[in-house]
Amino acid sequence: MSGMHLSKEFFELIKSIGESKSKQEEDRIILNEIAVLKKKLENDKPGSITMNIPGAPGGGVATGGNSLNTNKKKAREFLVRVLYVEMLGHDGSFGYIKAVELAASQSIVHKRTGYMVCSCCLSPEHEFRFMLVNQMQRDLTSSNLLESCGALIAVTSLITPDLVGTVSTQVIGLLEHNAETVRKKAIIALHRLHQLSPDAIPQSELIEKVRKMLCDRDPGVMGATLNVIEAIARVNVLPFKDLVPSLISILKQICERRLPSEYDYHRIPAPWMQMKIVRILSVIGKNDVQSSEGMYEILGDCLRKAEEAGINASNAIVYECIRCITVIYPNPVLLDAAGNSISRFLSSRSQNLRYLGVTGLASIVEKHPKYAADHQLAVIECLEDKDDTLLRKTLDLLYRMTNPVNVEFITDRLLHFLKGATDPYLKKDLTGKICTIAERYAPNNGWYVRTVTELFKIAGDLVDPAVATNLMSLVAEGTGNEDDEEGDMVLRKQAVELYVSLLASAPNRMNRVLVETLAWVLGEYGYLSSILTLDAIIDGMCKLLQSGNTAKLGGGAPSTRRLILSAIMKMVSQYGSCPAAAAKVIDDYTKSSDPDAQKRCLEFQTMLTTAPHLLGEVFPVDASLEDVDVDENLSFLSGLVAEAVSNGARPYQKPEDDDDDDMMYGGSLTSSTANTFKMTPYEKPTQTYGQGRMSGMGSGNMGPGGDANVTLPPGGIGTSPTNAAVATPAQPMNPGQPQLQLRNVANVWGKQAAPPPAPTAVATPSAPAPVSYGGVGGGFASPAPATYGGYSGGFGSSNTAAPVPAPKTAEQLEKERLAAALFGGISATAQPPAPPALAATPQMTPVISPPAPAAPPIATAPISAPAPAVAPAPAPEVDLLDMGAWGPDTSAMAVAQPSTVDMLAPTPASEPAPPPLAAPAPPEPEQAPAQVNVDPFADAGLLDGISDSAPLSSFGSSTSLTSARFEYGGVPIAPLTITTPQFGERWGQCPSTHPVNAPSSSSASTLSKFMDICVRAGMYKVEEIAATNEGIAACMADGGSAVALVHGKIAPLPGGQQSRVDVTVKSTDAQLGGTLAMYLQNMIR
Repeated sequence: MSGMHLSKEFFELIKSIGESKSKQEEDRIILNEIAVLKKKLENDKPGSITMNIPGAPGGGVATGGNSLNTNKKKAREFLVRVLYVEMLGHDGSFGYIKAVELAASQSIVHKRTGYMVCSCCLSPEHEFRFMLVNQMQRDLTSSNLLESCGALIAVTSLITPDLVGTVSTQVIGLLEHNAETVRKKAIIALHRLHQLSPDAIPQSELIEKVRKMLCDRDPGVMGATLNVIEAIARVNVLPFKDLVPSLISILKQICERRLPSEYDYHRIPAPWMQMKIVRILSVIGKNDVQSSEGMYEILGDCLRKAEEAGINASNAIVYECIRCITVIYPNPVLLDAAGNSISRFLSSRSQNLRYLGVTGLASIVEKHPKYAADHQLAVIECLEDKDDTLLRKTLDLLYRMTNPVNVEFITDRLLHFLKGATDPYLKKDLTGKICTIAERYAPNNGWYVRTVTELFKIAGDLVDPAVATNLMSLVAEGTGNEDDEEGDMVLRKQAVELYVSLLASAPNRMNRVLVETLAWVLGEYGYLSSILTLDAIIDGMCKLLQSGNTAKLGGGAPSTRRLILSAIMKMVSQYGSCPAAAAKVIDDYTKSSDPDAQKRCLEFQTMLTTAPHLLGEVFPVDASLEDVDVDENLSFLSGLVAEAVSNGARPYQKPEDDDDDDMMYGGSLTSSTANTFKMTPYEKPTQTYGQGRMSGMGSGNMGPGGDANVTLPPGGIGTSPTNAAVATPAQPMNPGQPQLQLRNVANVWGKQAAPPPAPTAVATPSAPAPVSYGGVGGGFASPAPATYGGYSGGFGSSNTAAPVPAPKTAEQLEKERLAAALFGGISATAQPPAPPALAATPQMTPVISPPAPAAPPIATAPISAPAPAVAPAPAPEVDLLDMGAWGPDTSAMAVAQPSTVDMLAPTPASEPAPPPLAAPAPPEPEQAPAQVNVDPFADAGLLDGISDSAPLSSFGSSTSLTSARFEYGGVPIAPLTITTPQFGERWGQCPSTHPVNAPSSSSASTLSKFMDICVRAGMYKVEEIAATNEGIAACMADGGSAVALVHGKIAPLPGGQQSRVDVTVKSTDAQLGGTLAMYLQNMIR
C-alpha cells in the first residue's frame, strides 16, 4: 500500500497496524496515534500559528496554509485516521467536529468523506446529528447529482425517527429525478424512512411508490425496488398478491436475455435479480394455491436454464429455485426436478455444491420427506466427510428427518460427533437437539435413560437442569400406570445398574449434572442393584465424595456434596447399620465449613446414636413421590395447650368476622359462596376401558336390519369362545348428538364392507391464460404452452424411465445398511408406524403349536346394486343359569350364512371372513361326541386334565397332574417366542395382573422345577436368572390375540426340601390371566 496520495505518516500507521503481533502492540500504536491526532487538532484551533507537518520527523513548523481548515486534503486524511482509531475499538470523538465541518465542504470527495465518518461514528443520540440536518436538506435539493446521492446515502444512516419528517418530502421528490442512480437510491432511502417512522411514511404510500418504481424504465431501479418489495412482503404479503403476473413477466424477460448485456455476470443474465424475484415468489406463493399455479412454468424454465449453465452464479439460482419449490404449493414435476438438482449437488466433488445439496435436502425434507429416501447414500457419504462445515449441516439434516424408526441411529451419530466437537456453540446446539429428539421419539423408557446418561457424561455442563429433573421423575414415576409396578421396578433396576457402573469413574471427569443424578438414583433405589451389595455402594459413594474434595467433584458446587451426603444417609437407613466408611465421612463433615452439610451430618449422627428407629420414617424407601402428611389442626400441640390453659392462660377465640378461616378449616359454606370454583379433584374411575380390545363397541344401528334394539353381546368382540353371548337391550341414541357414519367403510375386524364408490376424475388445473404484464420493455404477453422445458406431460405427471441397477460392491452394501437405519420411516413406499402409547414394542414372531389351519381366501365381488334387506331372526331366549351357554354353539356355526350380507353387523375379532366356518377340531377325541359338555370348569381348563371318565385314583397320581398341558377355551396354549428385552416391554403393556404365591412348595422347590412346570404347561421359557432365582415365561392363546407373561421367584426355605414361590401372571386378557394363575397355583402346591 504505497500510493502517492498518502502521507508517509499515514503509510507508516497502516503498515505498523498490519505488522503488529499482539493486541497489546496494536493498542500501543493506536494510543500513540490518538496523541498525534489530538495534537494536530489543538494546533489547528483559531489563533494557532504553527502546527506539526505530517510526515516531518520530530514535528516541524508550518504556516496556517497547511492547517486542517485550509488544506482539505489533510483534513480528509485526518478523518480517515480517526476512522481507523474507531474501528480498532478506541475513542475518536475528538475528531467528530471535523467530520461535520467536512460534510459541508463544496468538494464532493470531501463531503462524502465527512458523511461517511459521521455515519460510522455518530450514535443515534449524538447531538451533532442535528447539525447535519440542514446540510442534508440542501444537498437533497441540489442540482448536483453527486451531492444528492451522497445525501441519500447519509439519510439512511444519520436520520433518527424524530427527524424523518424533515427530509421525507425531499426524498419523495427525488423519486422523479432524471438520473436513474438517484431514483435507485431514493427508493431505498424512502423504505428506510418508513422503517424508522411508519406514521410519517405510511405503508400505503410506500406501496404505491414501490409499485410505480417496479415499472421504471431503468432495470437498475427495478432491481433496487425488488429489495423493498421482498422486505415488505415478509411482513405483509397481501398488497403484493396481484403482482405475480408482473414478476413472472420480469423474470421471463431476464431469462430470455432482454436486459442489456451490462447486467450479465459470467454469461448469466442478471443473476441477482433472478434470485430476488424467485425469493419474492416463494413468499407470495406460500400457502396460496392460485398464486403458486401461475409460477410453475417460469420456475421450471428458470431452473432448467440455470442447470444448463453449470457455473457458480447459475448454481445460486438453482438453489433459490429449490427453496421456492419446497415452499409454495407443491407440484410433483417441480419437486422431482428439485430432487434431481439436489442429487447433482450431492454427487459433486465440490464441497460448496455438496453443502448446497444438503441444505436443499433439509428444506425439502421438512414437508416432503419421501424425497430424502432417494439420497440415502449421499447423506451417508457426507456424514463421513472430513469437512466440519459440511458435517455440521448434515447433522442438522439428520435432526430434521428424525422419526420414531431411525431415532436410535441418528442419536448415536449425534452423540459420536458431540464427543469430538470442540466448538462450545456447536456443542450446546447439538446437546439441545439430542435432548429434544430423545424426549420426542424415545422408543422406550430404558433407552431414554441410557441416552440421557450418556449425554450427561459427554456434555453434562451444557444440559438444561430440567432434563435431569425429568429423568429423575421418569425413574420415580415410571409409566404412570398403577398396574405396571413390575415394569417400573425393572426400569429402576436398569437405571441403578447403569449408575453403579459409573462409580468407578474418575471424579474429575464427572460433571455436576451426572454426579447429582447418580446420587439421587442410588440413594433412592440402590438396594435394587444386583451387581454390588448396598454396603459396597455406600463405600463407593464415600470414596467418590472423599476423592472429589481434591478433584473438585461436580465443579466444586456445595449442593453436589450435600446431595451425595443425603444419598449416603438414605442408603445407611436402608442397610440397617452404618458402615465404617459412612461413619467416617459423616464425622468429617460435622466439621465442614459448609453450614448446610454440617447441619445435616450433626442431625444424622444424633439420630443414629439416640433414635435409630426413626431412620425409616425420616428416610422412607421409594417415597420421593408420596405426599407429605400435614396435621392441619396441629393436634401434637394439644397437650401443651391444655397445660397452658390449666396454668391460667386465656383460650384462643377466633374473630367473629373471620369467614375465610371458616371455609378453609372445614366450616360450612354460605349461600353466596356455594357456586365458587371447586378445587377438589375428581375421583379415579373404577372401571378401565379400551384395554386393547373392542369390547362394547357399537351403536344403536348395528343390527342386521338396522334395529336399534339389537346390540352386541358383552365381550362379543375380541373375547374367548367361552364368554357368554347374552343379548341386552341398547339405550336409545340421542338424535341430537353426532352419530358415527359407517356406510362404505371397510370393516377391519368384521365382515367385508361394500367397495367404495369409484373416484371421480379431478380436472387438472390448466395453465393461466395469456396475460399482458406491465414490466420492462413496455409489456410482454406470456403464452401458455402445453409443456415446458424438458418436462413432458405437463405439471401433473412424470415420465422418467427407471435406470438399470448396476452390481453393488461390499462398500455400497455397507452404506445401504447404514442408510436403511438412517432413513427408516421416511421411505416413499413404507407407511409410517403408529406412535406407541407408552413405549415402542419390537415386532415378535410367535411360534404357534399346534398350528391352526388358515382360512381359505374369499374373493369379494363388487356390489352392483343393494340387495333387499332380510328381516333379522329373533334372538333366542337364553337361560342365564344354563351352563351349556359357556361353550361354543356348534349348531349355530353350521347354519348357512344368508345371501344378503350386512356390512355393519359386527363380528368377533377372531373371525377372519364371513363364509361359514367349521367347528374347531377338538385336541383329543372325546369318549362321547354326542354328549354336550356342561361343565364350565372343564371348558376353562381348571380341572388339570381330570374328567369323569378318569378313575378317582388319578388324584393321587402326581404324574397326571404335572404332565397336564394348560388349555384355554378347550385349546392348548401356544408358546410365545420372545427375548428378555421384549418380555420387559410387553410386561408394561399387559393391563391384567394376577399374583400367586405358595409359602412352601416341594414341586417347585428349585428354579429348574418351576421352569419345567411352565414348559409342560405350554409356555416358552424366556430366561432363567440363576443369580436371583427368578424365571420368566410367555405364552399366547386365541391365535395370538391374547398374551400371558409369567414371572416367578424362588426363595429356598431352611432344610432345602421346600421353597417359597411367588408368581405374577400378567395378560392382555383378564380371563386368560386368571385361569393361568389358578393353574399355576395348583401346580406349585
